Order: sequence, then C-alpha cells, then structure tokens
Amino acid sequence: MGEEAAKKRFFLIQGIRRGKIRPGAYVITPASNGNNILDIYPAGELLLPYYKKQDLLILGIGLGYFEALEVAGRIVSQMYRETGGFDLEAFLEEQAECFQ
Repeated sequence: MGEEAAKKRFFLIQGIRRGKIRPGAYVITPASNGNNILDIYPAGELLLPYYKKQDLLILGIGLGYFEALEVAGRIVSQMYRETGGFDLEAFLEEQAECFQ
C-alpha cells in the first residue's frame, strides 16, 4: 500500500470488498495480458459487470494514480531483487511459500 492508502487501509479494503469504492483509489493487479507485468485500475472499475465476474488478485492499493505507480514500482523492484527477473507468477509463488 502507498502511504496515503495505508492511513485509510481498513476503509479501502472493506470498501472494495463491499463494492463501496472510494474515489481516487487505484488497485494493482497482475497484468491481464502477456505484454505487461502489472495493471493499474481505478478501483471504481471493479464495480463494472466485467470485473465483478473476474477473480482479480489485488496486489496493491494506492490513493491517487501516482501513489499507485509508486506501489507498482516497489512491487516490480522487489520482484527483480528476489528473483533476478520479471516472472510475476514465480515471485507470487515464492511469496506464498513465505506465509505457509
């Protein structure tokens, strides 16, 4: 989470779960295509029928687009440091093993 998003962490997460999205919130998810690593969406898009049908994994949240860019940059940077590459799937598997 970005700094500003962390201050409102509970409300942002509960809002996303309940479909009550805060304006200015952005979510970071794995890319929907093979050309990118991550996607950044305005959280309000999650209310659209297409996204309600999707099982999106939210990797990060930012309040404001630039904060979301910073969070995405930190995710990619950590991924590269830990794996030596840009394989998001392998990175997420490695992270999941740390929590088991």
